[in-house]
Amino acid sequence: MPDSTLSAAIKEAYAAAPAGVVIYHTLELWHSAFTSPIRVVRDYADLVATLESTAPRNPSTAVTFVAFNFDFTKPEVSPGGVPQVTITLDNVDRSIVANVEAALGSTELVSVIYREFISTDLSSPQNNPPLAMTIMSVKADVFKVTAVAGFPDLMNKRFPTKEYDAETFVGLL
Repeated sequence: MPDSTLSAAIKEAYAAAPAGVVIYHTLELWHSAFTSPIRVVRDYADLVATLESTAPRNPSTAVTFVAFNFDFTKPEVSPGGVPQVTITLDNVDRSIVANVEAALGSTELVSVIYREFISTDLSSPQNNPPLAMTIMSVKADVFKVTAVAGFPDLMNKRFPTKEYDAETFVGLL
């Protein structure tokens, strides 16, 4: 099924794989117990890229994504069940493990945002809006962090999401 959140540039990069164009997969993990957001890129070098204007932290700001080896598979688009993904961060450093342990003592869930950038345009993510999920379970040891993320609040969302009131929709009067 086509993904309507992807820009034309990244669709072309996926379809044609032009030489010299690199697709960067990034994650941002956040919890109120963290000292700062954990931002990682699946690459061998750190990446400085600009976040979208609607980002919950540092909107429209160039931030650094630290190079980490991680595994992430996009959730399936299927009619049954709640989509989930498994995220694995390998060779994590002490600061990430310390942040994860601090978050484990809280009832608040850790949020994760998946963004895709291309090397020819780091001015904003190529998937807009970025994929935002909630981590529902996590396991951590000294070598890796494995998390299962999904969309647990889909059942409690209002439909339609817009509030139809007389101020916004004057024709209702």
